Order: sequence, then C-alpha cells, then structure tokens
Amino acid sequence: MSNAELKSELTLFDVTNLVVGAIIGADIYVASAFGAGLLGPFSLIVWVIAGIIAIVIALCFAQCAALLPKVGGPYAYAHAAWGPFAGFIVGWSLWLAEWMSLAVFPVAFAQYLMFFFPGLDQISQIVVKVLFVIFLIVTNVAGVKAAGRTNDLLTIVKLAPLIFFLFVGLSYIAANMSTVSTNFSPFTPLGFGSFGSALVLIFWAYAGFEISTIPAGEIRDPSRTIPRAILLGISIVTIFYLATNIVLFGVRPWDLLAVDKAPLATATDTVLSSIPIFALIGGVIVGGGALISVAGSDESGMIGTSRLGYALAADGLFPRVFAKIHPKFKTPYLGIIIQAATALIAAVIGNLTTLIATSVFFMAIAYVATSASIYPLHKKGQAGHFHLRGGWLIPSLGAIFSLYLITQCTITQIGLGLALLLAGLPIYVKYSPKREITELKEKLLSRESIVRRAQGLEERFLAHLIYHIKRLYRKVAVKKTA
Repeated sequence: MSNAELKSELTLFDVTNLVVGAIIGADIYVASAFGAGLLGPFSLIVWVIAGIIAIVIALCFAQCAALLPKVGGPYAYAHAAWGPFAGFIVGWSLWLAEWMSLAVFPVAFAQYLMFFFPGLDQISQIVVKVLFVIFLIVTNVAGVKAAGRTNDLLTIVKLAPLIFFLFVGLSYIAANMSTVSTNFSPFTPLGFGSFGSALVLIFWAYAGFEISTIPAGEIRDPSRTIPRAILLGISIVTIFYLATNIVLFGVRPWDLLAVDKAPLATATDTVLSSIPIFALIGGVIVGGGALISVAGSDESGMIGTSRLGYALAADGLFPRVFAKIHPKFKTPYLGIIIQAATALIAAVIGNLTTLIATSVFFMAIAYVATSASIYPLHKKGQAGHFHLRGGWLIPSLGAIFSLYLITQCTITQIGLGLALLLAGLPIYVKYSPKREITELKEKLLSRESIVRRAQGLEERFLAHLIYHIKRLYRKVAVKKTA
C-alpha cells in the first residue's frame, strides 16, 4: 500500500488486511498444539473462544483510538484517563509483555531446530539461543529490511510452508477418515478443568490486534468500517488457526501432539511417512519455514518492543538511553541491545508455557486498563465526533474478559508478574519527574510514523497474500472496464 493510497482513506478491505497482518506471524508455529495436553481435541473450541475475546478487546482499542486519535497505545490511554503513574504501570506491563514474548522465540527456534538435530544438549541449545539473539540485534540495529521483490520472496517463504501443511494435511484427512475419527474421539478426554490455562496460552497467538488500530481519520466511514474490519479480520485469523489445528488433531493423536516440540513439522512427516523421501522433503519445508518465520519475529517483537521503550522514554517515564538513536542507522540501538540481552536471560532460564502465560498476564493488565479507560475518557469530553456502536457493553465485556485471563494464570505466573511490576516502581520514581523529550514524542506520533507502521502490517504472512489477491482483482477489474 502506498502513501497515496492511505491518503485516499482506507477501505474495509484495507483495514481488515491490517488486522490480519497485525495478528498472524510466527506465533502459529509456536502455539499450534498448546491445548492438546490440557484439553485434547476440545481445545479447538478454545481457539474460537479466544478469537471472540480478541474481537471484543480489539473493539475497545478501536474506541480508545477514536477518543484519542493522535495518541496510540494502552499506556497513553491510561495516562490520559488517570494520570502519569497509571500510564507508567500500563506502559511498563505492556513492555514486559512484549519483552516476554520476545524471549519465546529463541526457545521456539531451538525446539524446531531439534526436529533436524534431535541430539542437541542443553549447552548446544543455549548457544543456539545466544546466536539467535545476536542475529536479531544486528539486523535490528542496522535496520536491515527486505524490499520490493526480495520482501515478496521472504513472505512467500514464510507463508508457503503453512499452506503446504494445510494442503497435505487436508488431503490426508480426506483419505483416512477412520483414523481421523479415532483421533477426535473422545472429544473431551481430559475434561474441562484446564480450560482457563489453555485459553491463556492460546490467546497469546491472537495478540497483536491492538497494533492494527489507527486514527479514524485515515479510514473511510470509520464508525462502520472499523468494527466490521475487526470482526472480519479476526474471524479470518480464527478460521486459519482452526484449520491448522483441525489438521494437527486429525493427523496426530492428541497425546502424541501434546509432547511434540515441533508439531507442524512432525505432523507433516507423519502424513508423508509412507514415502520416506516425501516425508523428508515435507519436514524440511515446514520445519525450515518455521525456523525462517521464527527468526523473522524481530519485525513484530524486537522492533515493537524497542518502539514502546522509545515512546516511554519520550514521555519522560523511561531511561533516556531507550531513546538514544544510532547516528548512522537511525535506530534505538541501545534499547534494542538492552531488551535483547535481558530477553536472552529469560529465554535461557524460562520455558515456553511460563514465558507465554506471564506475557498474557501483562497483556491482560494493559487490556483491562484500555477497556476501563473508555469511561473516564468519555467523561473528560474526549469523545469527539466518532463513536463505535455497542454502548458500554463492549468496554464492560473487554474488562471482564481481560480480568478472567489474569485469574487463569497460575499462582507462580501471577507472583512472577507482580514481582516484575513492582520492579518498575524505582524506574518511575527516578524518571517520572523528568521532562518529556518533546521532539522525540512529536516524531513518534506524527502521521508519517503511524502510516509507516500501518504499511508494515501488510507485509506479514497471510495479509501479504490477501494484499496481492486484492491487487490482482483490481487489475482484472480495470481490464474488464477498459
């Protein structure tokens, strides 16, 4: 999407595509089989429920963006609603959530690498994680970005393995209905006691929808377009996630799926096992695609977290070092190095479920604040001329759903989360009296900066494919009218 296209106002298709691009990334490779060991095949229903919760909370973000069209982010909404301390706590929790998510990907990369090298010991895995993080630091500090046809190729490399997996998996299901029926029976082998824990882990795959919220002034008929785009976008994501997991459970018994370290690659190998060479090729395609996709998680992880630290520093709520820009590469290099090095420590000592569940704990704090901030922002006369439909029902449900996610974390995860939240208080005490870095804040919140971030969402996974389908459709339509 060009700047000219954005200036002509975003359509329903455009905003829907931004929603899809904001959510689907390397997460599906990581979270695909999380529910298997907790609920068995019933976890498929949890993917749908998580999608519904994501829709409701995303609508809350859309309302906040309408109330404060020039300022984005949960910490900014809380700051405007309740003051600087509330803004800091929410901003700190969101930074911790993204930092925890960042620590997930070195762990996931090491696990998928073990599909090819199953004999990797603990030391070797740590070395892999260290090299992975060094790679992220170098690429992000240097600002290396693929462009034009190169970016198209990289996106195809990321998306093609998922499409290949769905194709071979659905073909296998169609030819082996009796085996599939056995794998889905019983549908609730473990009961419903772990519903909340499964929901927390699965919901993590939907995180990112808040990035897709942009000022209503950029959108054609925003009061109708935004809620429809959120509903359509997250529904597309839910269908994609659901299809992936239906194939997984159809191909692999849930008890085996629960212990798979690289579930998509292992399932592909199972489908093609009757022809060894095909099994090898299929495993390489899907496993290799997972490694490339997880390695490319810097776009949604490293860059997003560094931008948030940059924004907090610009507001005078974070050390100025996070806003220090490299003279040559023009990136917040010190913030990137700090967050990467500390995330590496979390990746070495933590495991996937703890990192992801604690990340959702922090996200849910930001979501509660965002949903609840709608009330005081309305009272302060921030409403302007744009309102989303749904009255007070949407923000009320958003707050309730977010609180539920918090309560479903384990005592250990909640305790760890609270300890890290408290660790931020000295930062606030030291830096809150400092003045805003006005020039940095203006740059961050400029229209050009917002447009540039929106453009980046169309270069991710499924959104990129949808965008090119749209371009092809337009070309065909023009030829017919010519």
